[in-house]
Amino acid sequence: MDQGTGKYTVITGASSGIGYETAKAFAEWGKNLVIAARRKNNLERLKWEILGIYPHLDIVIRSVDLSIPENVYQFYEGLRDYEIETWINNAGVGNYDSVADQDLNKIRMMLNLNIEALTILSSLYVRDYKDVEGTQLINISSCGGYTIVPAAVTYCAAKFYVSTFTEGLARELEEACAKMKARVLAPAATKTEFGMVANNVSEYDYAKFFGTYHTEMHKS
Repeated sequence: MDQGTGKYTVITGASSGIGYETAKAFAEWGKNLVIAARRKNNLERLKWEILGIYPHLDIVIRSVDLSIPENVYQFYEGLRDYEIETWINNAGVGNYDSVADQDLNKIRMMLNLNIEALTILSSLYVRDYKDVEGTQLINISSCGGYTIVPAAVTYCAAKFYVSTFTEGLARELEEACAKMKARVLAPAATKTEFGMVANNVSEYDYAKFFGTYHTEMHKS
């Protein structure tokens, strides 16, 4: 347990799904948290759920839309007073549609969030913390970042970027003998809000579209 160390774990996209569960896992390990997402009510629920079990932790909420580029820099600068031990870029969105039919406004938002925000936040964190012992950057990719799904070409391409960028950064840090570690997490299909958002539907049946998938995460 790191009770009282003053170090923090930052998790973007913490209002539901993988980010929500990741926050609870790091809290179980005694980590103070900065949880960020657009939906403040969900973040408040997560904060009090964690504090109900681990009242000694400090849980900081940041309500922010990271698909807007200027918000990304403001978000990072707003954390200068915190010593960040782990940074987890989890915020992301998917899209299932053919390239010919995809909504380009949604695609622009997806690329801003999945690629641009992740790259900027990773770069800023590495710049400030690469020589700090015990620090780590974790970027959330997907199994789609290692294969091509015909109905999700643009999403897979975005996750290919996340995987390649993070693996390359890990090598760069190792070759520079930096103290920070960079890691990529690439989950398979996971029952979250992802399916509904990616398909622009109000309900999504994972059992219908996937033979196997990870267990259900928190629903907001």
